This record gives sequence, structure tokens and C-alpha cells, in this order.
Amino acid sequence: MTRARFAVQVETSRGRLHPEPESATRSPWQRDRDRIIHSSAFRKLQYKTQVFVNHEGDFFRTRLTHSIEVAQIARSIARALHLDEDLTEALALAHDLGHPPFGHAGEEALNAAMKPFGGFDHNAQSLRVVTLLESRYAAFDGLNLTWEALEGLAKHNGPLHRPPGYIAEYDHKHKLDLGTHASAEAQVAALADDIAYHSHDLDDGLRAGLFVPQDLSHLPVVGEALAAARISSLDVPPPRLRHETIRRVIDGMVNDLLVETRRRLAKLDPSDATAIRRSRQPVVAFAPAMAEANQVIKDFLMARMYRHWRVNRMTRKARLLTEDLFRVLHGDPGLLPDDWRARAGEAGTPRAAGTVCDYIAGMTDRYAMDEHRRLTDLATAG
Repeated sequence: MTRARFAVQVETSRGRLHPEPESATRSPWQRDRDRIIHSSAFRKLQYKTQVFVNHEGDFFRTRLTHSIEVAQIARSIARALHLDEDLTEALALAHDLGHPPFGHAGEEALNAAMKPFGGFDHNAQSLRVVTLLESRYAAFDGLNLTWEALEGLAKHNGPLHRPPGYIAEYDHKHKLDLGTHASAEAQVAALADDIAYHSHDLDDGLRAGLFVPQDLSHLPVVGEALAAARISSLDVPPPRLRHETIRRVIDGMVNDLLVETRRRLAKLDPSDATAIRRSRQPVVAFAPAMAEANQVIKDFLMARMYRHWRVNRMTRKARLLTEDLFRVLHGDPGLLPDDWRARAGEAGTPRAAGTVCDYIAGMTDRYAMDEHRRLTDLATAG
């Protein structure tokens, strides 16, 4: 496929922090994707949850299934726009590597615990994972991804004028042009994240019985998709109605994004990827009506799913468990496994806090629960 002139190009790539010979069989961004897939952090996403804790059901989304869904949507959009599909896919697969166990509950707990030491941000932690914490290569820490991949991860939510601690620290030694927009490929991956998030949370909420299809009929985009699904297959059983509805929601959002993005590209007429980065506004976007609809859907999910009493109970337990883990391990780093203990240094110090935060952020839901039992339950072997 011929790439658009404003797509990232191998010839103008800024390369890697640690120079490596190029592959004879793969592009730089195919190598990035493959390194991400083979990383420990990516495998752990299988047992890190979005909303429901891992043991609550086999059919609810995890960070891994979410990342795969984002990659599928992002790659389809990239192909339609003649962008580099491999970089887009790599960014989609890597965007959640920094999430701790227990979804937003774990992140909130770590952010509160780390407040005296700069806080916790999952996007910054994703960059930390791929530039420091993964230890697979003899010559360097991290995965040594390309500049374009690191830029896309750091600017997942757009330009950073006040970057979180680690992103600012990393940018000091390897400039990522934080004040500009990311590439079109990175922008596609970011909005594919939104599309996947909304659609699968609606699916999981229906599956869990937190709301029923009739509750969705007033929502923009979703209500129309539900009505169309019912018309297309009369007397369709509930599971099929759910799937028919969700696939129409995804299709509607993707098509809107493509129309609006092509309109913006035609107006900007960018000559290369640099013009995309220097644009005053993102080039990949929803039309205003769809952006407003997305906010309505987000508000509905917040009220009816994320703050549902059943979710609230599990969220509270997960937050308390994460806070307890941090308090115990920060107060006594001698309880950490050998390799982590060597990094932590003295109890109560910023160095110990950062090490404990990395340790907990890398846990799966199941491992965090087991580790908490090992540290607090006399009946459990250490």
C-alpha cells in the first residue's frame, strides 16, 4: 500500500536512542511491535482488569483484550488513511503497559501513595516500562523503541506542556518534542482507544447486568445502533442483540472519525509528518456532534457502571489493598524480593517509594492479592 506523504516514513525516522543495525526483514515499527508483544509487561496485561477484577468472570475485558481490540480498530483506520499500520498497531498495543492492577482503583491508590514523591501517571509509567523497566537486552535497559513510538506513547493524550515526572526526566536526555502534536499514527491509536473503551464497557455492562438495552435507547449513537440492530433481526436473542448493537456503535464512530479526519487533512494539506506535528489542532478527530455524543456516553457509563454499587464495593477493596501493599513495602523494603530490594535502598526514601511503585504497578490483579495475603496473613506462607 502506498503511504500518504504525511505518514511517518522510514527514511526520516529519528531512530533509536541506542543505535542498532536495521533488520533485513522488518521495518523499524514492525520491530517495535514485536518487542512490545514479547515483553513481560504485555503478557501481564492478560491478568490486569479494566473495570471488573480478574476473578469476577472469564468474559469481561482485561487490559490485554482491550489492547488487542484497540489495535484492530487502529490498524483499520490507519489503512483507510494510508498511514503506517505497523507504527499505529505498536502504539495501540503498548498504550496500557503502565497500568497497575485493579484498573482505575489501583491507579488512584498509587497516585495518592506517591503524591509526596511526584504522583503516579499510567502514561508516564508506560514510557518508563519501555525505556527502563523491561530488562531483556544486554546492551540497554528497556526495549529501545524508535523515537516515533516513544513520542506516541508520551503524547497519547496530546501535547504535554507540563509533563509528568518521568516523561520530563526522560525528555531531558532524549528530546520527544513534547509541546507538539504526535504523528497521525499516534493520534489514530489514541482515538481507537476511546472507541474500544466505550464500546466494550457498554458490552461488559450489559453482560454484567448493570443496565439493560432499554437503558441505552436515549443515548446518541448507541440508541440508533440498538434500534437498527432490532430492525435487522426481529426477535434476536439478547446476546446477539448486544453484539449487533456494539458493532454498529464501533462502525458509526470509525466512519465519523474518517470523514472528519479527511476534512481536516484536506484543509491542512500537510506535506509530511512534521506538518502534522506542527498543526494547531489534531488532524485525527471526531466531528463535533460525535465528540459530544462520546461525552454523553462517557457520562452514562460513569453514572451507571463505574459508580454502580457492585463496582464501588470491589473498587474500594482494590484501593485499600493497593494502599496497604505500598505502606507495608515502603516502610520495610526488606520484604521485597531480592532484585527489587537491592534497588529500593533505605525505608521511607523517595528511591524506595519509586521502587515499590514500580513493583506494584507491574503486578497483575491475582499476584497483588496473593502478595497481600503473603504479607498480612499469618496462615499464608511467605
